[in-house]
Amino acid sequence: MLTFFHLQNFKAWQDTGRINLAPLTVIFGANSAGKSSLGHWLLALKQTAQSTDRRRALHLGDDRALVDLGTFADCLHGHDLARELEFSLRWRVSDGLTVTDPLTAQRLKGNELGLDVALAADNAGQPSVRALRYRLFDGFTETLSVKLERNTAGQLELEATGYKLVRTVGKPWPLDAPEKFYRVSEASLARFQNAGFMSDFALALEAMLDQFYYLGPLRQAPRRIYQWAGDAPEDLGLRGEYAIAAILAAEAQGRTLNLGHRQRWRSFSEIVAGALKQLGVITSFSVKPVAQGRKEYEVLVRTHGETSEVKLTDVGFGVSQVLPTIVEAFYCPPRSVLWMEQPEIHLHPQVQANLADVFIDAIHAREDGRDRGVQLIVESHSEHFLNRLQRRVAERKLDPGEVAIYFCSHGRKGAAMKRLELDEEGEIANWPDHFFGDEMSDIAGRTLAAMEHRRKAKAG
Repeated sequence: MLTFFHLQNFKAWQDTGRINLAPLTVIFGANSAGKSSLGHWLLALKQTAQSTDRRRALHLGDDRALVDLGTFADCLHGHDLARELEFSLRWRVSDGLTVTDPLTAQRLKGNELGLDVALAADNAGQPSVRALRYRLFDGFTETLSVKLERNTAGQLELEATGYKLVRTVGKPWPLDAPEKFYRVSEASLARFQNAGFMSDFALALEAMLDQFYYLGPLRQAPRRIYQWAGDAPEDLGLRGEYAIAAILAAEAQGRTLNLGHRQRWRSFSEIVAGALKQLGVITSFSVKPVAQGRKEYEVLVRTHGETSEVKLTDVGFGVSQVLPTIVEAFYCPPRSVLWMEQPEIHLHPQVQANLADVFIDAIHAREDGRDRGVQLIVESHSEHFLNRLQRRVAERKLDPGEVAIYFCSHGRKGAAMKRLELDEEGEIANWPDHFFGDEMSDIAGRTLAAMEHRRKAKAG
């Protein structure tokens, strides 16, 4: 799970400040306030880690990539190539990490890992690593810090705090440039007798990014027929295009989940159908082959009581748009990080509120006898979604520590991020101005317009 990130000089963000994340993190804000760019930045890190080009510090994207951020100048705040793009990440390592010095047998342990990176433009205007630092934490204690950074002469130096690095005899030459934004090259590590643990840190970052998934605001339109040849998709795609394949794959694998301790275990399709019923948009949901032995499937739903089943294409658009958000929340692997944009789009206000309950179930869900530990980061414009979260906190069904709420706005120095303080009663003490628009201004304007209309009617 991501525990925090901090981003500087990226697009609208001169400085996000430290953004502490919870199992359920919700980001509100005005349009074009910079919310989506935060998720896009994490996507860029993921596609860089997956790239075969180790020399490219940051894969900014193209028409085949997860995200296309344009040029490095497009990414920098104010498009100023003199600035550095800096970021920090910190995440929990589920099985922990242990660094053992082969020279002294010193052992350093930690359950969280942090990465700090500074990227500067090279002579061609492309991003290059000026500095990167890994930090190992055991709870709140930093047990190890190791930094690769260019000195004033432009040469790279590797230094550690809490651990003594020893150079290899006979290899005094300078270190190589790092690979991508996060990896010290094997050739550079070979110039030390006890720096091999740095490879483990890079692998831990790759594992975390490999389990980062993103679902965009515009999901694929429903189809009358879906084809499935038996494959299990890694995720649902940026538009949820593999949602039906994921349901069929989970059923074929016999996956069962429950929604918390002492809750009954249910098949994956039962979990999805139950969530849709909980939303109040249908009364039944099923995925069936069009004929025995065929690889074509249809999605059938019943919207009210004992009405006939109809295809997904023949009901309101909101059902097909919310379906991928539900499937992904339960389909993604345990301890995944899932970023969603506007999951409430095309939904009635009551359904938007109910969606908060589905996401609470998702972060509490269990599989294979243990908590799934899935983290949801949700961009939203829905006050109904927020109101339900507040209510569940007040009812003690959601711990305040399980949710973090942020508000993005336009500031004098670019986008600004503010965390809302949620107490044990579900109350927010520091409401921003115009959080969901200026409701009182609309009420006053409507009243004044009515009064003016009546005055003119009497005068006429």
